[in-house]
Amino acid sequence: MMRPEPAAGPVSLMTSEDRYGLVTSTTCPEALAAFEAAVHGLGAHRPNAGVDLGRALEADPQHVAGLALKGFANLTLARAELRPVVEAALEAARGALRRRDGGTRDERVLVEALGHAAGGQFGRAAECLDAGFAERPAAFLPFKLSHALRFMIGDGPGMLAASTRMLQAWRETDPAAGFLLGCHAFALEESGAYRVAEAIGRRAVALQPEDAWGMHAVGHVHEMTGDAAAGIAWLEAGRRDWSRCNNFSFHMAWHLALLHLDRGEHDRVLALYDAEVRPEPTDDFRDVANAVSLLWRLERCGVAVGARWDELAALGRARANDTTLMFAALHRLMALVAAGERVAAREALEAIARKARGQGEQAEIARAVGLPLARAIAGTDTRAGRDLEPLLRRLPQLGGSNAQRDLFVLALADLAGRDGDAGAFARIRAARAQLKAEDTLIAAVGRQAAQAG
Repeated sequence: MMRPEPAAGPVSLMTSEDRYGLVTSTTCPEALAAFEAAVHGLGAHRPNAGVDLGRALEADPQHVAGLALKGFANLTLARAELRPVVEAALEAARGALRRRDGGTRDERVLVEALGHAAGGQFGRAAECLDAGFAERPAAFLPFKLSHALRFMIGDGPGMLAASTRMLQAWRETDPAAGFLLGCHAFALEESGAYRVAEAIGRRAVALQPEDAWGMHAVGHVHEMTGDAAAGIAWLEAGRRDWSRCNNFSFHMAWHLALLHLDRGEHDRVLALYDAEVRPEPTDDFRDVANAVSLLWRLERCGVAVGARWDELAALGRARANDTTLMFAALHRLMALVAAGERVAAREALEAIARKARGQGEQAEIARAVGLPLARAIAGTDTRAGRDLEPLLRRLPQLGGSNAQRDLFVLALADLAGRDGDAGAFARIRAARAQLKAEDTLIAAVGRQAAQAG
């Protein structure tokens, strides 16, 4: 992608550079300080990041980068009703650029990238950010936004390529040094370089104890390598920091619960679910994904989960037609199927089918993997076994992490078992073992599927 050229604005345009290296047309000290706090909050997953961003925009309503960040923040929530908010933030940012004679190059890149993302092209938006900051790959905000966008479309190689470039400019004295390393650790973990990822992640947290993403990357390593004891010890040692995060704390508790599940400590898993994974019935798709995947696993282990599916199914009914993000739509569908909500599950499946007939990045994902997987999950594809292995190869397109998509891998194995296709089950199990150490869960899925079939 071509790098944007500086606009031909007046040479008298006043600019300022924040502590994270972003050059903006904002000269209001209060706005600058609040925006820096918001960017730090983004890296640390702080619950007050949105408040800090609001303070920045109150002090300077024409804060271009702040308006762009507002757009990205709402966009990544993947909620259909927030579409107007994203579009309003984009138009406001474009208007602010015009009022500031084109603003700075950094601001123009952020706004251009938001335009691509708002148009449903997350990959193109990430490429725009990478190209626009190619000479400063360690500039934290654009790097983090690119990392997040690629995470949402399952572009692990892109994440690793970007973080590897970042290392060429990385300095330990950078205010975001730990946050940057934490992203690199996660990209390494997703590529299967577990030991290097662990070392980088531990260094990230040592530099920046608030780096929940780096702490999370090390947790992933322990989960994928089957070292439950070390993973539990790591997450419990960092609890003081990650428990103060926003809803990312629910996700960290989910990782802790998975490690206890690996040890067969089902009572502990249920206690974690109620107190820390799902302490409140939020509608954030990430929180719902945590809950759905944990309950599904527990049931495959023969654990009765009681009425815990009910509130998840209610959210699934309410959002049956929301196909903003296939990853989210499929988790909601799984909740509906688990709760026996046949009418709502059919409505959700029809919505995914409509999405697959549309245009854009998520429509392409729906055609390639979302719809066939949804049909298999909903049980409308009576010969699903023929298509399970191609679906397995396409799962990364759904986005999320290997650990999150493991739910779908297990679901495919479950379907193969129910179809009586022992060969497909064995091949899915073998493919899973290349990323995650074998555990008792896959065996439990196979036994239960065979009994059900």
